[in-house]
Amino acid sequence: MASDDVLVRLAAHGAGRHGVEQRDGLLADVVVEALLTHGGSDSGVLMRRSLISPEMRRRIASHSDRAIRDAYADFIRSMVDLGVPTHIDALEEAYGEPPRALAGAPDPKLRAAVAQTWWERPVEVQVNLLADPDPQVRAVATAREEPGVPPEWWDRCLADPATRANVARRVLLTWEQFLALTRDGDDEDVRQAVAANPYLTADMVARLLDVDDPVVRIALAHSRPVDERTRDSLYAHVEGQRADGSIEAEVALGWNPARPVWLSDAPLAERLTYVDCRHVAFRLVLAACRDLPQEAWRRLDDDPDLQVRRTAARRPDAPPEVLERLVRAHGDVFHLSPLLVEHPNFPRHTLRTLADEPDPHVRYVALQDPELPAPALERLAVAEESFVRSGVARHPNITDTLLERLLSDPDPEVVHGAAANPALRPERMHRILTDAGL
Repeated sequence: MASDDVLVRLAAHGAGRHGVEQRDGLLADVVVEALLTHGGSDSGVLMRRSLISPEMRRRIASHSDRAIRDAYADFIRSMVDLGVPTHIDALEEAYGEPPRALAGAPDPKLRAAVAQTWWERPVEVQVNLLADPDPQVRAVATAREEPGVPPEWWDRCLADPATRANVARRVLLTWEQFLALTRDGDDEDVRQAVAANPYLTADMVARLLDVDDPVVRIALAHSRPVDERTRDSLYAHVEGQRADGSIEAEVALGWNPARPVWLSDAPLAERLTYVDCRHVAFRLVLAACRDLPQEAWRRLDDDPDLQVRRTAARRPDAPPEVLERLVRAHGDVFHLSPLLVEHPNFPRHTLRTLADEPDPHVRYVALQDPELPAPALERLAVAEESFVRSGVARHPNITDTLLERLLSDPDPEVVHGAAANPALRPERMHRILTDAGL
């Protein structure tokens, strides 16, 4: 672990400052001083939350250099001005007001930022945002399912061009509301939103079946009132369009947010009729359930779609052999937490055996074993793929010799990983800094 004197020396270098600023936990005051000395307002942007002590926060708040004093607040304000999503805590800190006050701020961009990030706002605040004079604020206030729109506001929001599509996607529509929304043939977003509404009746679905829009067709295919024959026909039509090169069809089939979520709440007997459904979206919903019988799990564990198999494997009682087989064949998905190898039933003792698998993505998973033996690390360190070498460079069981070698790797990310490894000895850290003139 780098000592404070090492961090102070790193602060004199741009890349070093970036690394120090990304660390977790409290930074010593002397390190913060060095960051501000060398990084100025750029470092000041990051001086918040758990990074600095209360005393240092007070000193920054009264700093003689306004650019440093207001760096963080100015940065957050610029993000608000650009419409970049910003956490409500950051908004509170930058503007010095509680969320309720910010929700009524004069600047509509700030009100929109609050609506975008304060998900647990009270009903009265939500109502004020729904009545906001700025259409962007109203749109953002209805963009998420929560906190939702009170029923007494449905008519008004469905009549508002800024909120119509968002609300039409989620609320229980009357026949008159449905007709009014679908009568406007020019509003593609509204049509697609209505088609994705989970409360459509059979009559509503039938009225939309002839709409020549791939997104609408796939949304309807996922609707509960649609029978199997109609569903297959809708899919076949859009798949044919995709085969002819339609980008819209490609988006509808691969990125359509209208999933058959209603299936997860259906009676078990009804859900089980979809275990062999030819359309992956339905099997994905089933795989996320937790109360299926063993035969259904067996079929989902052998599903032809990898995402279905991975989703099913996340159930609490997934068998060890299923988890191991899946990881050994395809590796793990490192942007999803928890990892499959972190499942309580995963046989952790098999991790090191993955180090000799032919697929580099599978070999990489072996590095999840914190006690992976040195010979295995040596073999992985000569991998052609730099991401595997980077994993070795960060591994807690790395030897001094191997760490020294990876500090000279041709890939900068590998070098960064090695230099950040807590196993790097302090004397070597000082030597690196001295060689760099720091």
